[in-house]
Amino acid sequence: MGIYSVALDHEVRSSLDTRQMLIREVQHGLQERPRSLPPWIFYDARGSQLFEQITELPEYYPTRTERNIFASCSDAIIAAACAERSEPVRIVELGAGTASKTSILLDAAVRLQSEVLYAPVDVSSDALYVACETISTSLPEVCISPIVANYVTHPPHLESFDGTTVGLYIGSSIGNFTPQGARKILRNLRSQLQAGDALLLGVDMVKDGPTLVAAYDDSEGVTAEFNLNMLNRLNRELAADFDLARFRHRALWNAAHSRIEMHLESTCDQCVRIADAQLDVCLEEGERIHTENSHKFTDATVRDLLEDGGFEIEQTWKDERGWYSVTLARVL
Repeated sequence: MGIYSVALDHEVRSSLDTRQMLIREVQHGLQERPRSLPPWIFYDARGSQLFEQITELPEYYPTRTERNIFASCSDAIIAAACAERSEPVRIVELGAGTASKTSILLDAAVRLQSEVLYAPVDVSSDALYVACETISTSLPEVCISPIVANYVTHPPHLESFDGTTVGLYIGSSIGNFTPQGARKILRNLRSQLQAGDALLLGVDMVKDGPTLVAAYDDSEGVTAEFNLNMLNRLNRELAADFDLARFRHRALWNAAHSRIEMHLESTCDQCVRIADAQLDVCLEEGERIHTENSHKFTDATVRDLLEDGGFEIEQTWKDERGWYSVTLARVL
């Protein structure tokens, strides 16, 4: 599989015990009120495929808007992130997925910097295989060192590096966490960085409610399938007996908390057995399982988030409508 195969195989062998973590999350989240499940459970092989489909939907503007910013500003972004063109750069991407947009930045880095190392981090080894294949084929000059890890609960350890490290957290993934959780992720990343290192953060900005809801409740039903696939995963991996026909996808705009919420709503009174978690869950008609938040930002909340995480804003790029923001911040 090329330059990255040994590293990836090693990381798979040494990765977290995802099954035990899944059991703990289910036992915790489904016994509390309101019930919830963490969004990392979305990303099994099928979930990762469905998310890639979502990013191409006409209603889902964040991915193409961010991609357009990268396409028009990649040289400026890399030049701003790396003070010295003669030094190596390491791009560490949290939640890399398939790295479909990252290749734009890596291409600019290859043209502008002496040496480029790409370290994608993701909980899904399937997504990382795709990312490594994509980058290895299109940019053979890039040295790839993938890391299979849940960076939310176990931040990956970064080895020392003789050059500039740029943390990359794009796709507005930071918005999936509570404000406290988002700050923890940034502080954990900051703890792995040195003076002069940087962070490139992509976030979705506040806009009108109907546009936001449509992005998370598309007309083709792909997002609904993505949400329901979480129950499929529990059926397969924890011997649960969720009947997906008894649940429906709900997407709501919570203006008070500046976030889109995704839920799985029970369409009837029902009891579900999750055998491997030794858990029975009884749901009433209309009761919801909260599966994801997607917080939306303003310039002020982006600044506060980065400063609390240990970074200082240097430069920001936006699309012409101001719907999306890509911010370069430096380690304080």
